Amino acid sequence: MIAHSSCRRSRLATRRAVVQTLAAALLLPAMSAAQAQIAVSTAINRIARYRALSQRIAKAYAQMQLAVLPDQATSVMASARKLVRSGFEDLASVPWPADLAQQITEVHKSVDTLEALLVMPPTVQSVAAVAAQADRMLAVANTATEAFEKSSKASTAKLVNLAGRQRALSQRLAKNYFLLATGGDFKGARAQLASDADEFHKAMATLASAPLSTPAIRDELALGDGQWLFFSAALQRKADARGLADVATTSERLLEVTDRLTNLYDAALKQVLG
Repeated sequence: MIAHSSCRRSRLATRRAVVQTLAAALLLPAMSAAQAQIAVSTAINRIARYRALSQRIAKAYAQMQLAVLPDQATSVMASARKLVRSGFEDLASVPWPADLAQQITEVHKSVDTLEALLVMPPTVQSVAAVAAQADRMLAVANTATEAFEKSSKASTAKLVNLAGRQRALSQRLAKNYFLLATGGDFKGARAQLASDADEFHKAMATLASAPLSTPAIRDELALGDGQWLFFSAALQRKADARGLADVATTSERLLEVTDRLTNLYDAALKQVLG
C-alpha cells in the first residue's frame, strides 16, 4: 500500500515536471520577444541620443570659439563626450541582429571622425568643420534610430524616437545660433533655425496628444512647454553677450527636460510591453 502510494506520487511529480517544462518552452519565446522589445525601446533612446550629442558637441565647440561662458562650455563638452562612450557600452550589452549591429558601427565611425576634429583649437574654420561632421553624425544616427524603431513591433516606439528628436532640435537650434554669431559663412543656418523651431513646437503638441501618457509625462511636457518659451525668447535676441549666454543656458535646461521626457516614454513603453 505504501509502495503503491509512493509510486503514484512519483508519477504525479514526473507529470508536473513535464507540464512545467512544456509550459516553460511555450512561454520562453513570448518572454524573449518581450525582453527584446524592451531592449529595443531603450536602444531607440540610446541611439537617438547620438543625434543630440552630435549637435551638443558642435554647440559647445562653437561656444568655446565665441568665449561664451567658457567654463560651462568645457563642462558641456566633457559631459557630452562621456555620454558618447557610455552609450556604446549600453548598446554593446545586447547581441543585436547583424543589420542593427551594423547601424551601431556606422554611428561609431561618425563619432570617431568627429572626435578627431576636436583636437583642433576652436577657430571659425575648425568650427565649420566640426559643425559639418556633427551634421553627418546626426544623419547617420537618425538612420540608425529609424532602423531600431522599425524593428520594434510596438507602434508607440515612435514616441521614444520623437521625444528623442526634441533633444537634438534643442541643441541644433543653439548650435546654429552660435554658428551665425561666429560670422562664418553658414548657408542655411538661419532657415534651419526657423524650421527647427516650428518642428519643435509641433512635436510637443503631438506628444501631448499621444495616447501613451502618465502623470509624470504630462508634468514633464508642461515643464518642457515652459522651458521652450524661455529658449525661444533667447533665440530671438541679438547675438550679443547677453543673448549668447541666454541661449547657452536655456538650451541646456531644455535638453534636461527633453532627456527626462524621452526616458519617461522609454519607461512607459516597457510597461506597455509587460
